[in-house]
Amino acid sequence: MNKAQGALVPPIEEDPVDRRRKPDWQMRWLMEEDGTVDLTRPPKPPRVVKLRAEARDVKIDLAKSAVVVVDMQNDFFHDDGWFSLLGVDVSPLYEAVDPINRLLPAMRASDTPIVWLNWGVRPDGFGLPPSLFNAHDSSEKGLIMGDMHPTRRYNILARGTWGAAIIDELDVRDEDICVDKVRFSGFWDTELDGVLRNLGITTLIFTGVNIDRCVMATFEDAAHLGYDCLLVEDCTSTVHPQFGIDHCHLMIKQLLGFITTSDELIAQVANVESAS
Repeated sequence: MNKAQGALVPPIEEDPVDRRRKPDWQMRWLMEEDGTVDLTRPPKPPRVVKLRAEARDVKIDLAKSAVVVVDMQNDFFHDDGWFSLLGVDVSPLYEAVDPINRLLPAMRASDTPIVWLNWGVRPDGFGLPPSLFNAHDSSEKGLIMGDMHPTRRYNILARGTWGAAIIDELDVRDEDICVDKVRFSGFWDTELDGVLRNLGITTLIFTGVNIDRCVMATFEDAAHLGYDCLLVEDCTSTVHPQFGIDHCHLMIKQLLGFITTSDELIAQVANVESAS
């Protein structure tokens, strides 16, 4: 018992294992024996894979790549989540779950970082622009981000709540990286760009939902910021009609990046691992 506070103090784990991914190779300077500070940041050995993709095949360096998984959260997927309360048919979103579950172990085995990019707003809604409230109030049911869930009593998509949590069907590991966002694009008012640059990432491999909302918004901003971007087609889905998907694919292939599949990535990553 903590006598000062009159509360139970949780036991301290004797030998905890810190499995977090540490960005020491890129982020931290090295101090040499004579006191010189080494700013050269020597690069990681390249791990190049060639992928069949649209509109052209590509080569990427896994040592400079990360997988970005967007918005795989209870408020979008669960029968008692926000989307379902608005009357949205969430079943199409599940098309992305199994492909993502197949892809992530292969990418982790290649030491490619996994970045979970999720809505995590303030419970009071401060920091959100009016357009976001309007965009999510088209159902006229009066439930928008930050509002109290009528039965579960949490603030919708507020960081740290059940609604903002990643669905149980997906496996999040200690070494993965989680970033909360407060816009459709994950690059506005977040630490995403800083995290990626500290890891030395230049190529982003996009998965998640909804492809024609947050995935595409983040993909576009990433391309504008100078990242090389790939979409894993079968690892994305949306609640919207097919023409939304078709438009995103057209813009990516013509202007912004490339499109591949989870099977192609898994096969080529395995070839690199077996050759190393």
